[in-house]
Amino acid sequence: MSSPVVEVSSLWVRFGPVDAVRGIDLRVHAGSATALLGRNGAGKSTTMRVLAGVIPPTGGLVTVAGHDIRTDALTVKRLTGYCPDVGGLVPRATPWEHLQLAARLRRLPDGWEERARDLLEQFDLGGAAHRVTAGFSHGMGRRMSVVLAAFHDPAVLLLDEPFDGVDPLGVEATMDVIADARARGAAVLVSTHLRELAVQACEHAIVLRGGSAVAEVSAHDMSGEEGAGVYRALLD
Repeated sequence: MSSPVVEVSSLWVRFGPVDAVRGIDLRVHAGSATALLGRNGAGKSTTMRVLAGVIPPTGGLVTVAGHDIRTDALTVKRLTGYCPDVGGLVPRATPWEHLQLAARLRRLPDGWEERARDLLEQFDLGGAAHRVTAGFSHGMGRRMSVVLAAFHDPAVLLLDEPFDGVDPLGVEATMDVIADARARGAAVLVSTHLRELAVQACEHAIVLRGGSAVAEVSAHDMSGEEGAGVYRALLD
């Protein structure tokens, strides 16, 4: 098997006296998707923020496509598309203005407008393309954050709680984005507390509790009523 696109070894993140992440290991290969599962406060979002280059690790090794997050964070940010768990949108800007800015910052080639329109329609945001995001519902904001993460076809797609408060159409569109990313060879990492959706989107799940990884389980073993029991046992 080829080297993983995302590789995390003994990740440790400390905020003052609090250890938010304690020694997490994970690997995500090209064309595969892994879920980070766990309750609120388990360390999912903190791990995703480190991978996106938003916060530095306190300890451990984190590489994306061979680039060390500590020494080459800008390259890592160029390679990743990140949907944060909260925020990420400019309240006074419209979806189209967000996409225009993203295209300019990422130096996308001419023709990006078609990709932008297709994504907005896919996520049922075409009619809101020129409305400021300050008036968006929580679910609309979640959908727009996924659009921005996927817009430039990144090598690594990081989706932090993309299903939170999202209606079935948005869930389906997000699933399609994940499938498309995998089909073109991207590595995908999804954090969620929703087991059923995690196993639909991903091949593997890493269950976090109290900042530590307590198990790595296949999606098959986390499915159905039996999988629900496994998940509950891991969280207790």
